[in-house]
Amino acid sequence: MRARFAWTVASLLAVSLLSADTAFAQQTVNFSLGIFTVRGEDARVDGDALVENRDIYVFDFQDFNGVSLGAEWLVPLGDYLEAGAGIGLTNRSVDTIYDQFVRPDNSEIEQELKLRIVPITGTLRVLPLGRSNPLQPYVGGGIGVLNWRYSETGDFIDFRTSGRPVFRDSYSAIGNAIGPVAVFGLRYAGSSFTVGAEGRYQKGEGDLDEVDFLGPKIDLGGFHYLATFGVRF
Repeated sequence: MRARFAWTVASLLAVSLLSADTAFAQQTVNFSLGIFTVRGEDARVDGDALVENRDIYVFDFQDFNGVSLGAEWLVPLGDYLEAGAGIGLTNRSVDTIYDQFVRPDNSEIEQELKLRIVPITGTLRVLPLGRSNPLQPYVGGGIGVLNWRYSETGDFIDFRTSGRPVFRDSYSAIGNAIGPVAVFGLRYAGSSFTVGAEGRYQKGEGDLDEVDFLGPKIDLGGFHYLATFGVRF
């Protein structure tokens, strides 16, 4: 149900761009590369699994910061507005160990935590200096459909059983979350290309099974710090 709704939203965003009364205006296919930084412990959603995991595993939240890739189709709506539809990818694996427990031979009990987010976004931007100015600051916002997958794989302690045996298993969850997106940036626009820098914020949360995970939520929010390159046509 959620996946169907997510793709419906994405389809509506694409249709809205196609139907814009600017079919012959100069459009841009924009590519981005940079860093995605997750929200810190004090800013994460209540019940976040990573916050709960931090009580028993050794890792830092910044370990989940990683490469951000993206592509976006930008369509002008007059001289001072621009609509965009895009897709991105962040994917990070973090190795962890138990904080206060080891095996009988004193070796570590290891796990791997993985978080993948594919944001599908629709945005509207304001260009205060207009599209005719080569130097173009912009600010805007919109909505994002965040397709996500979170997993924990490795060796775990069964605290419910006498002797606390160690067992190996893998737990995963997938879903789609909808949340706000904010963008701001600065670019140089030539006749056939653009180059610039952009900041992007996304917010969202996914639901987890409390039987498999220590928390019922996974926070999907964070900042993207991006270098951009666009091809105009």
